[in-house]
Amino acid sequence: MKCSVCFHHCDLQEGRPGYCGTRMLREGKNVSLNYGEITGLALDPIEKKPLARFYPGSMILSLGSWGCNMRCPWCQNDSISRGRTRSVRVSPEMLIERALDLRDNGNIGIAYTYNEPLIMPEFIRDTAFPAHDAGLKNVLVTNGMAAPEMLEELLPVIDALNIDLKTIREDQYRRIGGDLRTVLENIRLSAQSAHVEVTTLVVPGFNDDEKEMEELAETIAQIDPEITLHVTRFFPAGEMRNTQPTPVRTVYRLAEIARNSLRHVFVGNV
Repeated sequence: MKCSVCFHHCDLQEGRPGYCGTRMLREGKNVSLNYGEITGLALDPIEKKPLARFYPGSMILSLGSWGCNMRCPWCQNDSISRGRTRSVRVSPEMLIERALDLRDNGNIGIAYTYNEPLIMPEFIRDTAFPAHDAGLKNVLVTNGMAAPEMLEELLPVIDALNIDLKTIREDQYRRIGGDLRTVLENIRLSAQSAHVEVTTLVVPGFNDDEKEMEELAETIAQIDPEITLHVTRFFPAGEMRNTQPTPVRTVYRLAEIARNSLRHVFVGNV
């Protein structure tokens, strides 16, 4: 069976997970191996997602599972993104109840984050729709690699997204298991109905070229110049623990270039 969850469209087989490690054919059905398996749950500032222009100053209940459909060598969460790890099974009802209980602490909703959330769309669907009915906000923090038709099914109850745009070069995207056209299409789709912010992590030697940032910002502006861009500093992580952090001056310079095309540009990790 060909998986329809993300752009990889893996040919699933009985007993053998697909590229993300979380989808498998079982008794003829494409099942989610990480449904409701939570590796992290925390009440975070909304700015940590990062979302700078969506209910600033508020908090949001943030959860993550395990698995990912990309292979970024600098991943800060590779302990949960690269495979199955210790988790706690939680139901959508439990999460919604917890989110409602935390309203007195400034909580506005639920953020699906930490690992790639859209490889478990069933759990997000089962949580986000009733959460929306309960008056909670739903936020996705995603690499944007979901199949657009699958993302469209969730967007009616998604209030905000932060979508990674890791590079504007297709060949570079392919190197890390991604697809530029897919992420740009998902930014476009999401911006039609939800608040969208974009994050570009500036990695030395990968995407720190000034011309590339100029093109990246112009491309976002063609979708909507009101989209916020976060230009974020890389710190050693994942397989790149021996790489030097991005120079601060590089981050500020690239942000300055992005402001020639976009009205809302923030720097991060500086």
